Amino acid sequence: MNKQVKTNELFNCTTEYLAPLFNSCEYPWEMLPKIKEYILSLIEKGIAGYTKYSDNVLIGENVKIYPTATIEGPAIIGSGSEVRPGAFIRGSVITGENCVLGNSSEFKNCILLEKVQAPHYNYVGDSVMGNFAHLGAGSICSNLKTDKKPVVIHGDRDYNTTLRKIGAILADYADVGSGCVLNPGTVIGRNTSVYPVCSLRGVIPAGCIVKSMNNIVVRVED
Repeated sequence: MNKQVKTNELFNCTTEYLAPLFNSCEYPWEMLPKIKEYILSLIEKGIAGYTKYSDNVLIGENVKIYPTATIEGPAIIGSGSEVRPGAFIRGSVITGENCVLGNSSEFKNCILLEKVQAPHYNYVGDSVMGNFAHLGAGSICSNLKTDKKPVVIHGDRDYNTTLRKIGAILADYADVGSGCVLNPGTVIGRNTSVYPVCSLRGVIPAGCIVKSMNNIVVRVED
């Protein structure tokens, strides 16, 4: 099974204000150190139809933000998105349209493309989530190794990212069940589904069903 890791293999970025960032990075983790400055540059230039919500925070049209949610800048929340009660956006967060940033979930230095759902008790730090990607309740993107060393992503070869903090990279249509832990540098391929209560690491191929790290099968379409 091909363990894809390049940005253009994992994502089809059609979000106009995010496309330049995606197109400039061969590997998705290369975007992580650039997120803050990229957001600030977009805020300075402005995005058509987007308005200022607070300092260094832009929101699109028809964004629903519950009163108990906290949004720290810099951040851009895409049109039609929902920031649910207790959500904590810690800065350097940018989303496409129609995303769900869920109740009691925390987001930090991350990118969410279109129609991403992290709806219940999730942690998304130093991560990239593709179009229609989904995290089940209580699933987290762990972003720091216990030894604090730079994250090495283990695919068909090893990729030394030189970054201390990398969470998870979820490709378009990746679907993670409830209660999963995505260890630092986990990459989940397009159209891959993960059973609940799994602990994952390394690169998971596209088009698979993950029952455990030792039981990954190719998805068979009806």
